[in-house]
Amino acid sequence: MGILPSVLKGKHTLGLSAILSFAECPSSLVLSLLDTILHIMSALDVGLILLGLLILVAGGELLVRGASTMASRWGLSPLAVGLTVVAVGTSSPELAVSVGAVLRGEMDLAVGNVVGSNIANVLLILGVAALVLPLAVKEHLVRIDVPAMIVASVALLFCALDGVISTLDGILLLGLMLSHTILTVTLSRRVTAPKTHVPVQAATKDVGEPHEGAKTTRDGDAGSAATLTTPIAVLLVLVGIALLAGGANLLVTGAVNVATSLGVSGLVVGLTIVAVGTSMPELITSVVAALRGERDIAVGNVVGSCIANIGLVLGLPALFTSGGIPVASAAIAVDIPLLLAAAVVVAPFAFTGFTVQRWEGALLVGLYLAYVAYVVLDATGHQAQSGFTWTMTFFVFPLLVLTLATTVGYSLRRRIRPGTNLSATP
Repeated sequence: MGILPSVLKGKHTLGLSAILSFAECPSSLVLSLLDTILHIMSALDVGLILLGLLILVAGGELLVRGASTMASRWGLSPLAVGLTVVAVGTSSPELAVSVGAVLRGEMDLAVGNVVGSNIANVLLILGVAALVLPLAVKEHLVRIDVPAMIVASVALLFCALDGVISTLDGILLLGLMLSHTILTVTLSRRVTAPKTHVPVQAATKDVGEPHEGAKTTRDGDAGSAATLTTPIAVLLVLVGIALLAGGANLLVTGAVNVATSLGVSGLVVGLTIVAVGTSMPELITSVVAALRGERDIAVGNVVGSCIANIGLVLGLPALFTSGGIPVASAAIAVDIPLLLAAAVVVAPFAFTGFTVQRWEGALLVGLYLAYVAYVVLDATGHQAQSGFTWTMTFFVFPLLVLTLATTVGYSLRRRIRPGTNLSATP
């Protein structure tokens, strides 16, 4: 009889533990289920990134093919099309972000989007495109377009000094962009009009390279370009722009979700991933154009997109915003001057043999990585920020200025020498 109570007690204990185990089972199942869901969501986010990249590449291919066809059909140079049609098209994600930010009252995002995208355009995108293939720079770009980009950057800084981009400022910025577009199209038609009926052989004999309208023959695409009608070319451009905008949205969404799941702060995500993500159309378009031999479109896309970002993406919303778009003091003190500095940095490269060489592209990419590192350190308040700032200010930047001054001086001396040809393409 003494054994039974103990057995019952053991059964009772066993039953209690079984009940407790059963009670704990749902919570463990929930945790396991949540972990599985998170893994699936991470896989989906990675899938969004890959899908976005594929759509971006397809959109860039269609946009470049349609734009090069439009250039030959309309009697415009590929540089002019890159500065206008392609530039405005690849700036559509920035325009959507800025307009949406203004409508939601997120004014800092509207300004930061333009500033961050322009810095990425000049340093990252132009640098990567030059790493893929050295970029020949036309004299028109050196004399008109790069100075126009610098003037637009100066105008943005001037308009922001009072802390707000007013409606009048928006009219000024938008007017600068429209004036540059009209001037580009007018000058391009004047230059290309006499060449529209010149045989390719004659153009090759005079210039030493195929006529602009026949550049695609180096890639074996002349036949396909010639068979495209103007409506089909315009359709390719529109579809390409739509794919670029959609691909950039997928890429940014997936990248932000992945970064957030890894514990990266929203501020750092916005300053890095969103800025680069909205500039992905320019990057893919410039790289695809460089690979297809359309170097004018690659360079013109970057410069024209910077002008479009300032004039259209920031100037247009300012026209419809009561009270204007406020500009943070930090942007006036640091970010916009850095934007202006990035625009000025391109000018010396344009003089070095009218070519952006691979080492210059690597230097541009290095500068952008340094900028991102500074932004991340500043946003997170990292203790290494002071040392990083000191190194960049007193060592890297003086060395960069010395290198650029030496390169430009050497280029100018070569230009003065009789019989020296600097405009030879690589």
